[in-house]
Amino acid sequence: MLTIIRTELVKIASRPRSYIGFIAITIIVSIIHLAMYKDGESYIGFITQGFDQSFLMEGKIMNGNLVCFIILQTLILQIPLLVALVTGDLVSGEAASGTIRFLLTRPVSRTGILFSKFIAGGIYTFILLIWLGILALGIGLLLFGEGDLIVLKSDEIIILQQDDVLWRFMSALAAAFLALVLVATFSMLLSCFSDNSIGPIITTMAVIILFTIIGTMDIPLFDKIKPFLFTTHMIIWKSFFDNPLPVSQIIESIVIMILHIVVFILIAWYHFRRKDILS
Repeated sequence: MLTIIRTELVKIASRPRSYIGFIAITIIVSIIHLAMYKDGESYIGFITQGFDQSFLMEGKIMNGNLVCFIILQTLILQIPLLVALVTGDLVSGEAASGTIRFLLTRPVSRTGILFSKFIAGGIYTFILLIWLGILALGIGLLLFGEGDLIVLKSDEIIILQQDDVLWRFMSALAAAFLALVLVATFSMLLSCFSDNSIGPIITTMAVIILFTIIGTMDIPLFDKIKPFLFTTHMIIWKSFFDNPLPVSQIIESIVIMILHIVVFILIAWYHFRRKDILS
């Protein structure tokens, strides 16, 4: 099994598209760091101007924790798409290149092959998220220093002390990883039903964009649909920056995401075991 997983990782590493995510994240995070370094104070002043009349803010508001939080919010839609760009090709790419027949005739069970692809996709997702964390939080703290985190919402302002921030970022990244694994399994599910690489990738992106739009629109009909959309629960990472922590809401979203992952894997496994390699 380890040999198969290693082989799948080599396949991922050999594809140029696998590096698009790392390049895109590096460029976007670098641009945000540069912009905040140059004009961050004025940007923060513009955001907090509505609170200046009611509160006296002292200390270093502009810091690495705040910049990291801004980066995570900025990349909330792009990261899942970058993951789907790679994981949506793991099965369908074999069919498109004609290697699926050779792969499924090896003395390894189809279940082992499929799960090795799932694990390899999860490892790629983990590495991509770690890279984001290093750039967003690690480099952010080096450039802007530490400090309390101010979280501005439409109806409230939350101030988290510096000693209470790091574990929240780690927990938020863990929740984000679970959300990205959900995207990876969904794209791989579609990949099992396709014989080309473009279809699963575009379909995954379209579904995420559509669900995200529905989730952001305040319409009574959509309000009934939102709890059933997996994208609604993918943004639970934001709740780790609430005070007090909405534990029940976080647990509910995590359970729902895990259930989605299990269902997607089971459907993909059922179809992959019966996949016709002769047509």
